[in-house]
This record gives sequence, C-alpha cells and structure tokens, in this order.
Amino acid sequence: MSDHAILVTGAAGFIGFHVARELMAAGRNVVGLDSLNSYYDPDLKRSRLNILREDARFRFVHADLADRRATRELFANHRFREVIHLAAQAGVRHSIDHPHDYVDANLEGFVNVLEGCRHNECRHLVYASSSSVYGANAKLPFSVDDNTDHPVSLYAATKKANELMAYSYSHLYRLPVTGLRFFTIYGPWGRPDMAIFLFAKAIIEGAPIKLFNHGKMRRDFTYIDDVTRVILQLIDHVARGDVGKSGGAPSRIYNIGNHHPEELTHVVAVLEKELGRKATKEMLPMQPGDVVETFADIGELIRDIGFTPQTSIEDGIREFVTWYRGHYKV
Repeated sequence: MSDHAILVTGAAGFIGFHVARELMAAGRNVVGLDSLNSYYDPDLKRSRLNILREDARFRFVHADLADRRATRELFANHRFREVIHLAAQAGVRHSIDHPHDYVDANLEGFVNVLEGCRHNECRHLVYASSSSVYGANAKLPFSVDDNTDHPVSLYAATKKANELMAYSYSHLYRLPVTGLRFFTIYGPWGRPDMAIFLFAKAIIEGAPIKLFNHGKMRRDFTYIDDVTRVILQLIDHVARGDVGKSGGAPSRIYNIGNHHPEELTHVVAVLEKELGRKATKEMLPMQPGDVVETFADIGELIRDIGFTPQTSIEDGIREFVTWYRGHYKV
C-alpha cells in the first residue's frame, strides 16, 4: 500500500466505517485502526470491517491507541499526511461507572496520536469531539464560540480535554488540527447504544422504550451521509492560523449537526410508522449527565465549505430501518 494512505482510527466504528468506505470510493488508500473492544457488540464491528476489507485500498491494523509503542511504530512506518481520528470510548452513561476506560482511550490514546502526528510531519489532523462539551449551556443554538467549561459527564470532560490538547500541539508545533463536535449521529450501521437503534430494537421486540425527561428531550439528529460528506471535504480544507480566533495557531473547531432539533416523541412516531407497530413507552425522569436539548449552530461550516445538511429525520430513519431489517433479518 502507498505511503500516502490516510489513517482512520476507529475504522470498525460507526462513523469510521462510513468515512473509510467513502475515502476508498474517492480513490484514496486507507489504513484503518481499531481495538475492536466490547463496549458494544464486536460482531457488528467485524461486519463493518469485513465490508472494508473487500477493497484492496484498505489495510486493517488491530491495535489500541493507548499502547504507546504500537502507536509510535504505526506512525513511524507510514508517516501519514492526513489523520482522521475517530477512535474513542463513547457514551455519556458508561462514563459514570467506567471512568478509567475514558482516561485510557480518550486521553492517553489521544496524546499518542498527537505525538505520532507531531513527529511524522502530518499535514492535517481531523479529530472527533462531541456536542456534549456544551454541557450545562442554556443558550441555543450551541455555537463554537460558546463557553464550554461546564461538562456534565466525564465523557464530555475528556472531549473538552481533547480540544485543549489539540490546540496546544497546534500552537507549539504548528500542527494543523480540526475538531468536530458531533451532534447525535444516526443511520445504517449505527451504534447499538444510540437512541434510534435502541428504540427500533425495542419496538420490533415488543419491549418498552425508555423516554427520559418524560420524552421532553430534543436532539439535533444528524444523518451519517451528511457527516461523511463534511469530513471528506474538511480533510483537504487544512486549518490555517487565525490570529483573532486561535491566537495564530492552525486550529479550528466545527459543529457537525443538522441545525434542526427533533423531539424524541416525534422520532418514536416516525419509527412506529416505518416499523408498522406501536411502541410501549416508559416515561422516566432525567438521568445524571444528560441534557434536555442539543442544537447545532453550523454557520461556520456553511461559510467555510458550503455545507448544508440534506437528510430529513423521516428519510434518515427510513434508510436506517431498511438497513436494520436487512442486517438483523427482522
């Protein structure tokens, strides 16, 4: 494989899989790294991986980014010019009971990626942050200029830390970095711990679905194809220093959202329509670490790359249900 491969970490994950597939469709070589951990069903990760492996442009590396030596050797061997870092320990609720998983993957793993980029002349690091960094912010929509000093979960705190760590490397070593604050991504091959997947599974099985805050939750659901399109545009849109915004460091952050929050009760209604059956709803109070609403201001994304989301929640859920029925044969 050419030395000009792009590194995609978390390649067997939901977003990483779609990004790697689209990069190869565009003629790019991809080295995909994943630890294949058991946070959720590893069979789903392996199914994604099997599809990627069908393309000769793909090479898989089974490794944990928290392994300093393995990560250092990977970067030294390939000298990646572009890195799309999507690997992380995800999940707000899991972080409440398993904090060390987040320190290992999201802090140690991330600094090892930064070191790899720093020492091997990386041209651009694009990395995953999260809308959860907005934490207790009450102002809507969430703007990248908002204060993010009040994370309400350890997961959110590690993502905020990633942004600060990336900025410091950008400032010190002139490493171009672009952070992506993802807003509730969904679609085919999605994560089983995410709301739309959980709801669909429960409705099909006749199990109750849990609606926290009695269903009065709004999320800026963002369809995976829109997300993938943004990332492929941004990888070649290299961050440059902006004295006004980043003190001259080549560092940027974008919200990756749909700019259109949906109430969970509406999402459930769309799923009921697509699945042809009613949901049994269990209304529950708010959970620790959760927020009532997320809403992305995507003005900077529109300005810089002309991005506009193109997928309605109705169309996106239809595509997801079609995939779900086919994959799980239900």
